[in-house]
Amino acid sequence: MAYVLLSLILIGVWLFGLFDVLSTDESDVRYLPKFGWLLIVLLGLLPGAVLWLLLGRARRPHGPSAGPLPGTATARPPAEAPKGPEDDPAFLRDLERRLREED
Repeated sequence: MAYVLLSLILIGVWLFGLFDVLSTDESDVRYLPKFGWLLIVLLGLLPGAVLWLLLGRARRPHGPSAGPLPGTATARPPAEAPKGPEDDPAFLRDLERRLREED
């Protein structure tokens, strides 16, 4: 039973590495071309997948304070949150003017 579980884990790691190589953008691949990493993972099985996970793909920064990846466009600052009508002074002035005109 333990061999079956270990085999499933090893196959899962290999498949994860294989699909990760296929889904990674060419600009995020390090050290070798994407096709080279695909061959290493495909033919190298578990050692190839481990090499890909450790060396081949770009490291992603963790947390919201981390900036964009090196070599990528800088992130835009977050857009200003929409205001409600009661927070917009121009709307309130216009509303007050319309109310006075009705009287």
